[in-house]
Amino acid sequence: MSILTLPRRFARTRSGGSAAPPPPERASLRVGIPRVLNLWSTHQFWCGLFGALGIDQRNLIFSNDTSEEQGRQFGKGRGTVDCCYPVKCMSGHYGELVFGQRHKLDILCSPMVYTLPSFLSGHVARSLTCPRVMAAPENIKAGFLKERDVFAEQGIRYATPFVSLDEPRLVPKQIYEGLRDVLPGLTPDEAARAVAEGYRALNAFNDKLRAKSREVLQWCADHGRGCILVVARPYHMDPGIGHEIEVDLQAQGYPILWAQYLPIDADLMQWAFGPDLEAGIIKSPFDIRDVWPSSYSSNTNEILWAAKVAARIPWITCVVRMSSYECGMDQPTYTPVQQIIERSGTLFFSFQDLDSTKPSGSVKIRVETITHYLEKYAASIVEKKKAVMPPRCPLLPGVPATT
Repeated sequence: MSILTLPRRFARTRSGGSAAPPPPERASLRVGIPRVLNLWSTHQFWCGLFGALGIDQRNLIFSNDTSEEQGRQFGKGRGTVDCCYPVKCMSGHYGELVFGQRHKLDILCSPMVYTLPSFLSGHVARSLTCPRVMAAPENIKAGFLKERDVFAEQGIRYATPFVSLDEPRLVPKQIYEGLRDVLPGLTPDEAARAVAEGYRALNAFNDKLRAKSREVLQWCADHGRGCILVVARPYHMDPGIGHEIEVDLQAQGYPILWAQYLPIDADLMQWAFGPDLEAGIIKSPFDIRDVWPSSYSSNTNEILWAAKVAARIPWITCVVRMSSYECGMDQPTYTPVQQIIERSGTLFFSFQDLDSTKPSGSVKIRVETITHYLEKYAASIVEKKKAVMPPRCPLLPGVPATT
């Protein structure tokens, strides 16, 4: 059987019907969206939303993956002062959408995401985004307005809808206010229907990837193999940000899981966290107060939760942590994440301070090191973790799976 891994792409999802068809002239509008930051985890929402608003999916244009060439060609002279590379590289994405298209855009939409939809919602304090990431569209826009309005010169309408995606009742109003000036004829009711379609597309995509993760874990359990969990922020899936470190590891024959798409099936969660629930340490499988009381940041919450899951599932034999240069949101989590994982006997490796340049030699050495330790210890890690795991694991034969 071939090694299973998760797809990593910005796939389009067909939108469903709506109560009233959108104006037909919208089908010809070309909408550009920069492939950056939280778009890596919410892109399906925007695909579903714009599809329901009448935008032909072929006219919904995402910028390419981040690259140094993209930054040199399209972002030169338009950068802003920011130590966060994932934010700085947005200038290249904006420039590519403005100047690098064979057919000009009509709209450039760069959402300001205040809260992220999370499976941990209701179990943590908040699901806020990094404030630097949230404000990035306004930051980067300044580079295209400092001498003249580049968007106006190119005939592009610029939209920066401010959205609280973890608060669905607010989003229709936010989308209406954020897009009404660039989509003439948009009504509040139409915006509400489009938002519902966006959430449907996003949920369907997330469910599909979590089912795939469950399939990967099931395969590992059936074959007594270990897999690698990548603990990072969603934008580290971008080859120009995460430098495809997980791809190099997968090439060595190890299945790869991403923290954001771990399975959350009820049977698996109750098995993994049952002892802690019975002891009153946590109130639900998604409660992280035992390791992270200050649970306000969405990505940070999911990283800490993923560390707890990795510690409990025997077939996750290695965790790879990735973070960008001087990430203030990640730095306080380095020690607790490492301690949670290593105390379970799971291998832990980190790639910190990732920046624009891929340290190819260093990455190659680290990948060889990780592979060596997995070849030497993965089998024993699985057996040792199985020896202390709760009974009736739903991934093992004879235990019926439930959802």
